[in-house]
Amino acid sequence: MEHGIAWLADWPDWYAGLTFARGIGPEELAARLGAVPGIRPGDLGASDAWSLAMDAVDGDGVARVGTWGDWSFAVEHGAPAGAELLAEIGRGGTEAVHLDPQPDHPPKQFWYARDGVVVCCFGLGEEVWRGGHEPDFLLPELVSAGILHPDGTDARPDHEPGEERDRRTLTMLEHRFGLSLPRRLVAEALLPAFVTGAA
Repeated sequence: MEHGIAWLADWPDWYAGLTFARGIGPEELAARLGAVPGIRPGDLGASDAWSLAMDAVDGDGVARVGTWGDWSFAVEHGAPAGAELLAEIGRGGTEAVHLDPQPDHPPKQFWYARDGVVVCCFGLGEEVWRGGHEPDFLLPELVSAGILHPDGTDARPDHEPGEERDRRTLTMLEHRFGLSLPRRLVAEALLPAFVTGAA
């Protein structure tokens, strides 16, 4: 069984956005993701959630939620709202992390918010271009992982394979934030599902 989140780099079926929140429960996470009141499809696996998302109104998605370790999590099928709403998810002392696989428009994306502010964000493999209110928030960790030099320039080996590149960054995020989510929860488990509406 996979631990952490680095296994995502080697999983060809990573298509769902993943949003983590520390400090709130899974139902509150669903609410902050824009859960449509009164629509509760029940517990769904990934396949049924994808089918429901494909049938949803344009801009809607389906979030399957749960907890693992210190974090609540949402597996977002269809239109992921996690990045757009991350500051809202991270309000009131909550920490929030969003990972978007961007299968149609690489690279994969990372976002981190706390206390209602997007602290930092970047693309995996494009860590030299960092955004957010504190773009250098993770610079020490990126340097320690051999991803960046202390001046923020690229420290990766030339021609590093894409999977290794992503694994290196995901491993750093896993350790820095204590993130872990077994593949069975993303791909197989029946989890409480919510329809999330476009803002």
